[in-house]
Amino acid sequence: MKTNKKPWPIGTVSHVNGIRKRIDTNPDFQRPAVWSTSQKQLLVDTILREYDVPKMYWRKLGTTPDRYDVVDGQQRLRAIWGFVDGDFKLPKDAEVVDGLVTAGCTYETLPDDLRVRFDTYALDVVILEDTDEDEVREMFLRLQNGTSLKAQEKRNAMPGAMRQFVRSLTQHDFFNRVGFSNTRFTHDQVAAQMVCLELAAGPVNVKNADLNRIYELHQDFDVNGPVAKAVRRTLGLLEEVFFDKTPELERYNAIALYCVFAELQRMYAIASIKPELRGWFLEFEARRRSQEELDEEHADTEWVTYKERISHSTDAQESIRFRMDFMLRHLLSKFPDLSLKDNQRGFTHIQKLAVFRRDNQVCQVKLKCEGIRVEWDNWHCDHRIAWSKGGATTVANGQVACPACNLAKGGD
Repeated sequence: MKTNKKPWPIGTVSHVNGIRKRIDTNPDFQRPAVWSTSQKQLLVDTILREYDVPKMYWRKLGTTPDRYDVVDGQQRLRAIWGFVDGDFKLPKDAEVVDGLVTAGCTYETLPDDLRVRFDTYALDVVILEDTDEDEVREMFLRLQNGTSLKAQEKRNAMPGAMRQFVRSLTQHDFFNRVGFSNTRFTHDQVAAQMVCLELAAGPVNVKNADLNRIYELHQDFDVNGPVAKAVRRTLGLLEEVFFDKTPELERYNAIALYCVFAELQRMYAIASIKPELRGWFLEFEARRRSQEELDEEHADTEWVTYKERISHSTDAQESIRFRMDFMLRHLLSKFPDLSLKDNQRGFTHIQKLAVFRRDNQVCQVKLKCEGIRVEWDNWHCDHRIAWSKGGATTVANGQVACPACNLAKGGD
């Protein structure tokens, strides 16, 4: 890498028909504009008083004509351009500068002497030449050290195939349907969490430290490998089901739904219920809202717990597991005839939960009892129509059986 420090007058870098259009302030490792108006006003005041402004770092991309990516200093550069464009004024209580009034001034209404001073102020720009992508990202992270970059903004500047894969996922149409914006790379955060879940083949912690780890460990991630294909497949199902903007798709829902839909694709024959999945989810959300309107004394205890799990520690494995299981159980209750792909004999954990709750923990066989209440760790999930006689392993064909009654019934 070669560096070359140059003084660039503000008038030169701000002219809309000049170099300005060849400066990219938003390469994909950069964070979006986050400065407040007061921060921008303070920078302009700093320049008018001829105080020092920190160096900017630009990467030179090519010649004839030269083009640049801003590695560091994009917030300052955007603020300067915004002032020149008339996007904001100086504050009404701004103090005079060398005896000249600046309060409430735009760039156009500044006293001439101050406007000339502003235009001729030389920004310290360090030009980076002969650099590769990894060097630029490493420099960006070093320059941002100690600032208020969010965790995903830092990850977005990391080198490697995992970052590139996650970035590509945010272009998937599913992210155009969700109810949360991409402010400060939130879509990247959720996409990274989905990859983390797929790598673990189920619920796992998807906190910032966990995401950092997968970026570091999977710099050579195979974007055409089985994990990548599985992520795209589940996002494809989510896109198919949620065919238009769905405000109920909040961030916490996107993560739990990813787990639900991944499980559906792995285990169940879902072709017949695909058209109804969106309606199921909207009904689920409507019921959640109605439960939240009740006080805790009258609300269903499981819905109270669900509310807690979507309000606190939403990126923890325990929370994701609970939300996934809760959603799946409600889905299987709505579609009790949903069968497993290979119609295996054993019921899944979620199928058992749905049967257990539907039958109110009461034995339905009643060969050796009168319908006793069973505990979770001491009951059998029995096929109503025996599996050996063609009975499907579905919630509709399952029932609670106490051990004695199931033994008396014999094998199925």
